[in-house]
Amino acid sequence: MPRTKLSADARRAATVETVISLAAATNPADITTAQIAAQMGVTQGALFRHFADKQAIWAAVMDWTATTLLARFDAVTGATPIERLRAMFATHIDFVVTHPGVPRILFGELQRDGDAQSKMCVRALMAAYRERVTALLTEAKTRSLVAERVDISAASTMFLGMVQGLVMQAMAASDFTTMPAVSGRLFDLFCDGLGVAK
Repeated sequence: MPRTKLSADARRAATVETVISLAAATNPADITTAQIAAQMGVTQGALFRHFADKQAIWAAVMDWTATTLLARFDAVTGATPIERLRAMFATHIDFVVTHPGVPRILFGELQRDGDAQSKMCVRALMAAYRERVTALLTEAKTRSLVAERVDISAASTMFLGMVQGLVMQAMAASDFTTMPAVSGRLFDLFCDGLGVAK
């Protein structure tokens, strides 16, 4: 990226984008601020005019991820809560395929010891995500769109686990391109387990 004069917000946004891009092909733990600066065509000093330290950069990446994902989840549409769940699932898969560096960073942050700001941001994202899934499943149950026997908490865990499982397999294979096709079949099985009428 050529050196250009950017506003502080634009520079921070470009830094987040650069980190996510680097993480798609590099172990996030190995990414240095020197690499980030070089990729952006700026000096480390210029980078640290916008971030106090490396951890602040990671926190900004987590904040962008949470804000972007939750906004996309809240924008999904569908006539029923099951349709909105399917749209949310597809939205998340599309996000991962478009930004494969993000899950690598998320998993890395969750392995940190203690309560780093970026790790707490990941926890908050997962909690907010789960709340949205639980609300839709609860609405579906209230409207008798799923079986009365459905355990909402377990179903919410399964929903998040489906995404995480697909991501782990994609990371292991270094291939995210098959996720959309597989995810559709997986969601159909999820619906079968809920007793969704066909």
